[in-house]
Amino acid sequence: MLDTPRVKIIYEKIQNKLFYMIPEKWNRLYLYASVFEQLEDFLAGEMYFYYFPKGILKKNPVNVYEIPSKFNIAEDAYSKHIEELYELIKKLWKEFKKENHRPWYTITISIENFKFKIAYHYTDVRNLPYSANQMHIIWTYQNLKTDLDLYSKKEKNLIQKYLAENIKEDVEVYDEAVYKNPVHNMIDYRKEETKEEKPVKPSNQILMKK
Repeated sequence: MLDTPRVKIIYEKIQNKLFYMIPEKWNRLYLYASVFEQLEDFLAGEMYFYYFPKGILKKNPVNVYEIPSKFNIAEDAYSKHIEELYELIKKLWKEFKKENHRPWYTITISIENFKFKIAYHYTDVRNLPYSANQMHIIWTYQNLKTDLDLYSKKEKNLIQKYLAENIKEDVEVYDEAVYKNPVHNMIDYRKEETKEEKPVKPSNQILMKK
């Protein structure tokens, strides 16, 4: 398991970004990302995450891609934060390569009970007989612990087939306490900025352009 100061800095940046991107209080979060080297220094893949809001009545997970419409946030602006988060994931992959560590293909990050956990998967999912969309369904069932009865019949059959195959995955897990640096979420941060702005007194002075 790679555990260098540079990797620790990336972990902290990932955590800070996630805390910033979620506009409400939450209990737990699960993120999936894949990174594949297509050509020299060109990386591709996908990323998504779900979080569970705090509150007795808020039991359903929220998909990161639903956040802009749910909280009336500009989609283009929010997409930039998603891209920046994925860039940190790719930076993590590059750090493993730089240190001559074996390459991982997917990761699952969870934040729960003040603990940050990251599972590195060394099984190349592209060699499995499942599409990216099918793996997404399987991943959500395994990590979000969603009731199987909530899935469609087709999805149930897919999940049960995958579980019956009992595919052995090559996984390394790292965990640590969540970093204590306080990070406002994007909405609270804007509120703080507004609160700290001092009113500008009107002036009779005329500014001359030079």
